[in-house]
Formats: sequence, C-alpha cells, structure tokens
Amino acid sequence: MTDFTTVQLETDPRGFATLWLNRADKHNAFNAEMIRELILALDEVQADKRLRFLLLRGRGKHFSAGADLAWMQHAATLDYSANLADSRELAELMHNLYQLKIPTLAVVQGAAFGGALGLIACCDMAIGAI
Repeated sequence: MTDFTTVQLETDPRGFATLWLNRADKHNAFNAEMIRELILALDEVQADKRLRFLLLRGRGKHFSAGADLAWMQHAATLDYSANLADSRELAELMHNLYQLKIPTLAVVQGAAFGGALGLIACCDMAIGAI
C-alpha cells in the first residue's frame, strides 16, 4: 500500500476500505497533491479484489472546505495549459470515484464546500451530521 501525505487509505479484512481526507489542519481542503493522491488511492481500491465497499471520510472537525485558497491563488498565476492540466486532474478524480466498481459511502461531518460536494455527489450514498 502506498504512503500518502494528504490522504490515508485503510483496509479492513472484512472487505471494506476507508479513504480519509487527511489535512485536518486545513479543514481537508484540496490541493494538487491531494487530488493526485486521491486518484492513486482510488486506483489501489479498484485493484484490490478483496474490497467490496469504500467509505470516504474527512479527518478532523470538517469533511472538506473545498479548494485550498493558497492553491487557488497559485493557480491564478499559471498559464492556460497548466490550469487545464489541473482541471483535467480534478475531472479524473471525480470520474474515477463515480465509476468505482464497488459501492461508495461519503460520511460527512461538519462543513462541506465547493469540490467536496463533487466528491459527495460521486459517491453512491452519503450520510451527514453537523
């Protein structure tokens, strides 16, 4: 299993995995690194034939604040091609989550803004609590 810095993938021998958004200090806000790591983690889940279910969760008080503002400010300085590449990565993430071959459940606590709503919408089911 891959070591990640912005997400955490845990598998349970009972046949399910939990994919944690793991930037609690930033309210699990997305940046390019998190998007890439989520894509890689979903690839691992898809490849593991023992898994029958995926939980998507956020560490800390909030599920996700959406896009990291520092990342968005940096994106404003990028040229068209670089911004297009970033957009394609985000689209790949959402597509891969939506097309995952096992059922998915977003467990949403606290706030969920922007792109976090995209992740939730790509899951088969969602439950939430304040």
